[in-house]
Amino acid sequence: MTAVTDTTPPADTAAARRLPEVRSITGLRIVAAVWVLLFHWKFTPLPDWGGVRAFLTPVLDSGHLGVDLFYVISGFVITLTYLEKMGSRPRLRAWVDFWWARVCRVWPAYAVVVVLFGLWLLWRRSIDPAFYAYQGVQPDLGPWAWVEQLLLVQLWHRPDFDGASFVGATWSVSAEMAAYAVFPVLALVLHRLRRLPWWVLLLGAVALMAPAALRSYQTGEIYWDYSWLSRILTCFGAGALVCLAVRRLQAGAVSSARAARWAPGVAWLLVLECVLVVGWAAGRPYDRYAVVAVLFPLLVGALALTERGPSAFLSRPAVVLGGRISYSVYLVHVPVYEVFWTFQKEVPQIAPGGPWTGFLVPNLPVVAIGLGWVLWRFVEEPARRRLRSVRPARPAPSR
Repeated sequence: MTAVTDTTPPADTAAARRLPEVRSITGLRIVAAVWVLLFHWKFTPLPDWGGVRAFLTPVLDSGHLGVDLFYVISGFVITLTYLEKMGSRPRLRAWVDFWWARVCRVWPAYAVVVVLFGLWLLWRRSIDPAFYAYQGVQPDLGPWAWVEQLLLVQLWHRPDFDGASFVGATWSVSAEMAAYAVFPVLALVLHRLRRLPWWVLLLGAVALMAPAALRSYQTGEIYWDYSWLSRILTCFGAGALVCLAVRRLQAGAVSSARAARWAPGVAWLLVLECVLVVGWAAGRPYDRYAVVAVLFPLLVGALALTERGPSAFLSRPAVVLGGRISYSVYLVHVPVYEVFWTFQKEVPQIAPGGPWTGFLVPNLPVVAIGLGWVLWRFVEEPARRRLRSVRPARPAPSR
């Protein structure tokens, strides 16, 4: 059993500073990343594969929900890793340590991709000033825009994410940074909720996800002004509450044993329900896929309670490695697609109907995953370790 309580030793031990990962949750990250990859891949012209695309339509059209799944996972993992370290009272040093750890994790790979792709967009704009990025709103490339992009605050003052980022998909990274900015305050609230019964915490997680699901069911709307803010707050908060619920379940011997016994079956049932709901939404006239997101917190909680069932697959070494590189994969996939789409207009061999198109287009997600591994191996991980090693030393205690 993946005992989450086993990963949270007393705060005064060395192990508390380095918690083991919940491998099934790490593996789930690559599922979310590939889901988003396929969502953006569907815009690539590929007439010869029409039958395959038709079969994959539910997965392709619902892929935007991979971001919501990422947010739920993030809320779970951040709460699991940092809640005890933050403490029940405001402590500036703990807050600064948390923020610095997240910058070390998120910023280096992001900065490399944004700078390189920003230069690509500048070149593209010199050729076609009206359309240089594959977004409905063309991003600003002025000096202040570069500052916003590199500080990861480009979305914070915008009601809509279209055109907010050089790399279209990185609006979600800016939203994630907003969640990190307020997490120390959220941790104070979570400390006061952690003694609630596990079922109350689970109901709270589902309640956070319910309004967007209901709106999607009734209207088919998935984007509105500041919908990005609603998504990060509700999904991240739901993941945090699920983490508390899992810890409460495993706090007692009886509840822990029961949870371990029931969790594999519950996880399989939730996977099946996700598939059925996505299939149901595929036949609707408007986008009602967001209904399935209400199941995400329950799925994350069930996977964290067991090493059997779907967790066994997600905990395989190759899948866990995919989860570890998922952030870098997410960063590079849109640049890979946009560069390819640009050259499709110039190179007849890869244009729609060209002799190489049928081979290259299905492999674009594979190329993105490969480049993501390179970015993770040579930029994300080395830079994170180097930056963490140079954090300011703690002040010496007074005599």
